[in-house]
Order: sequence, then structure tokens, then C-alpha cells
Amino acid sequence: MASSQRLAHGAELDTGAEFDAAIIGAGVSGLYQLYKLRELGLTVRVFETGTGVGGTWYWNRYPGARFDSESWTYGYSFSQELLDEWNWEEHFAAQPETERYLNYVADKFDLRRDIQCKSRLTAAHYQEDTRTWDVTLEDGRRYSTRFLLTAVGVLSAATMPTIPGVATFQGQSCHTHDWPKDPVCFAGKRVAVIGTGATGVQTITEVAKTAGHLTVFQRTPSGARPCTTPRSARRR
Repeated sequence: MASSQRLAHGAELDTGAEFDAAIIGAGVSGLYQLYKLRELGLTVRVFETGTGVGGTWYWNRYPGARFDSESWTYGYSFSQELLDEWNWEEHFAAQPETERYLNYVADKFDLRRDIQCKSRLTAAHYQEDTRTWDVTLEDGRRYSTRFLLTAVGVLSAATMPTIPGVATFQGQSCHTHDWPKDPVCFAGKRVAVIGTGATGVQTITEVAKTAGHLTVFQRTPSGARPCTTPRSARRR
């Protein structure tokens, strides 16, 4: 039967909703941690902000988004059966294929039953007396867990440029971190891309195909070279 206890910082916790481990994020690392912790016999809950799994490959769906390392290096090696079943379509996989792969993994190993989507974690307090973590979600729900693992990666928060007037800009603007799911049309338009890192280069090459005029703003010069390995090459 569920009960409640008063925590040190004054909040009330539903002690009937406890887990051995809680994981923040259902991306590549979060899914792997869930699988491995289950193997240890632990009860686990994953808190994911998005509506689906994939992490970076769920959020980053900008034009041209793809691996800049060989596809097979992103595949999980904990299951020989999984390695035998999945063949990458491209040597440097595009975002849609990577997202399909991670959803395939989530379904194959029944990971979704322990993943709570649309659940942004906003606070975590460690309780010295019980040696547990009290975690709070954006909607006010609270849970306790023995172990807390962060699998948010380094790409989970967007960085907006501090340009005067950006908040009042009346034209269409998109950030590569949180790209719209609906297609964005650049045909015949004047387009500006800020940044020439890996993401910028990938975006530029696609936008340039249809844009009426493209301007690229670069702070620091960077180098890019063509890949000599055919993109259609496959590897188990």
C-alpha cells in the first residue's frame, strides 16, 4: 500500500512510487543503461522529455542530419542477435534511419514499459537519512530512487545566438536542435545559416539545393572534406 513521508525540504513524497534506479533521458545511452540495469534485476524508470525515444536522433531532424562517424560504431554490441538482424542502409546513416534503429531496439527488448515520455525532470534532492534521491518532474509528480543516472548527453540544450532583435524577428526561423517535424520549404527564399560546425555544414549542403539565396555566417573557419567511402556501403 502506498504511503507518504515528509522530506527534509518540506515536500511530500509518494513512497509507493519507488525505483531502484532512475535514468534521465531515453537516447542512445539511456536505452543502454535501462537494458543493463534490468539485467541486474533492478527496477528502473526512465524519464524522457520528448514524446519518443532517440535523444539527439529524436530532436535533431534538421535537413542533412546524419552520422559523421561510421554507422556501425553507433550500433549496440550487447546482443549478437541484434547485430545479426540490423543492416545499416548507409555507411554514414541519416537521422531517420538512426531514429528507426533506436525505436527498433526499444521494441525488440520491450524497453518502452519502463520509459515515461513527456516527463521533464526539474529537480533532484538526495536524502541522507534514506540514501535515496527525490526527483521532481515539471508537472509536479515526485518519485524516489536509490540510484540516479543522467543520460542527457552534451546536446540536450539549445544555444540561441545573442543577436539584438532576434526576439522580435518577424520572419521564419528554426533552430537545428528543435527542428519542426513538418517539412520547411526554402525554395526561392533568402536564407541565412549561422554556424559552420558539423551541424552547420550538413544543413548548408541541403538548404543550398533549393534556396533562392543563401548567406552563411561563420565565426571561426573550419575544414570539411568529402568522404571517400561509398555511402551505400553496408556493414553488419
